[in-house]
Parts: sequence; C-alpha cells; structure tokens
Amino acid sequence: MTEPKRAQLHLPGLFEFYEFYRVFLPLYRAHREYFYDWCEIASIYGAPEGCIWGGGRVGCGKQDPRAVLALTQEYGLSARLTFSNSLLTEAHLSDPACNALCRLFSEPGGPQNGVIVHSDLLLDYLRTAYPRFYFVSSTTKVLTGFPQLRLEREAFRFVVPDFRLNRAFEQLRTLPQSLKDKTEFLCNECCWFGCKDRKACYEAVSRKTLGEDAPHRCIAPGAADGYRFSRAMENLGFISAQDIRTVYLPMGFTNFKLEGRGLGSAILLEFLLYYLTKPEHQLHVREAIYLDAMLDLF
Repeated sequence: MTEPKRAQLHLPGLFEFYEFYRVFLPLYRAHREYFYDWCEIASIYGAPEGCIWGGGRVGCGKQDPRAVLALTQEYGLSARLTFSNSLLTEAHLSDPACNALCRLFSEPGGPQNGVIVHSDLLLDYLRTAYPRFYFVSSTTKVLTGFPQLRLEREAFRFVVPDFRLNRAFEQLRTLPQSLKDKTEFLCNECCWFGCKDRKACYEAVSRKTLGEDAPHRCIAPGAADGYRFSRAMENLGFISAQDIRTVYLPMGFTNFKLEGRGLGSAILLEFLLYYLTKPEHQLHVREAIYLDAMLDLF
C-alpha cells in the first residue's frame, strides 16, 4: 500500500527568525512525537535586510547568511530566498549583495534551495546564472484566475496563487495532478478577501525595497489593527490544519505556505503550535520556547 503523502509546510523568516528556529528546530527533531505525523517542515523562506531583489515584505533579518544556510542544512530543510520584487530592471541584476547570496545558497550540498520570484527578468537571469536553484512563482503576482495558474511557466516548480482561490474547490478538483503538485496554498492570509489594492500594496513594498518613497495606505476593514491570527481564521480564504488534513490532502494537494515574516516570533510560535503541534503537547512546546533564555519573543 502506498503511504499517504504528508503535507509540506513552507515557513516564514529564513533570516528574520533565525534565532527562533535555532531553538525550535532541535525541539522539533528531538520530540517528533509532539508534532502531527501527517505534515512536516519542508522549507523556510525570507530575505535579509537591504536586499533589493526582495519583495512581499521589507526584509529585516541581519543574520549572517552562512549561519542561516548551515542551520537549514543541519535540519535537512530547503532554504528559499524571497526575491519577489516586481520592479527590477537590467541595472539591478548585477547587485553584489544579492548575487553573493545566490552564489552561497546555490552551492551543492544538502537539500536543493530555491528562489521565490515575481519578475520574469530576474527569473531568466537566475536560471542562467544559478541553475542549481528551483523556482517558486510568488503570490505577489496576485494570480486570481485559473487560466493564469495553468499558464505559469514550466520553469516554476511551485506556484503560489492568490489566497482567494483557496476554496474554489470545483476548479481545484479539475486540475491535473501535475498542477496539483505545483500548487502551494497561502493558508493564513489576513488581507481582506475583497481587497482590490493587493497588487498596489506589493508594488509599494517593491519600491521601498529599492529605496524609493512609496506611501501606501491600506483602507481595508480592520487594517489599523495590524495582523490578527484570530481574524485570519475568519477570512474566507483561510485554510485550517483540519482543512489540510481532511480536504486538501485527499484532493491531491501537498504544499502549504504560512505567511508571517514581519509579525514577530511570538506569532510565529502560535502558527507552529496551530499547524504542527498536537494539542496535548502544545504546552510542552510553549514552555520549551518561552523558557529558553537565549530567545526574546516579544
């Protein structure tokens, strides 16, 4: 009998939450019984502070990239560089810092690493200059239609559609298995389901990353309150842990992304408790993380 496929979780904060993962990953390995056996961590994504190819969120991690790479390799995880700036030009492709990151993370050894990309210009450059990477089509493209999803380039191993396609079950069921294998759902988005400015928001982030003045005021209901996991759970596009196990896995989908790069370690912990951790062991995980003197969660 074929063993059921496990859900592959793609987590935020490759650079931003390095210190958190340095505490959490040993616990995850040493006490696998604390965590669900139907899912596993597949990758961690992010970009360091000052990275002009970055997008989606303005990068804030200052950790030494060599230490970051060593951590993911130690625990057999794929590291994904989030290079989803949508406004790059030819002049930006020679950026020394971004190319240095690519040289480091594309070195052979350990799991294959990837790059999350928006710009076709950057994708073509990376495919030629760093062929060892795999590529992920960024959710910043705001792919809200199934024709768009089907037409995404063969170069992408994974495609993250807009979260508003998460519950379009009639169309999702009709996808061939090859596209189901490529589809990676954004589970915990807090953005208003009716938002019409999502592309403009991401474009403002791209401009900020390039050092430009890019004011953007979100007018969505509740925007002033910032991210609330409780509100994300009420979102029409929210995918719960139970949904992953009982709806999406049986349909043939296995890849699920959690957002949260700019939200802080305390909220990240709540995500991992909810999506990864058995209820009877959540307190054990909380205690191990909260009582670690090396970690500042707040």
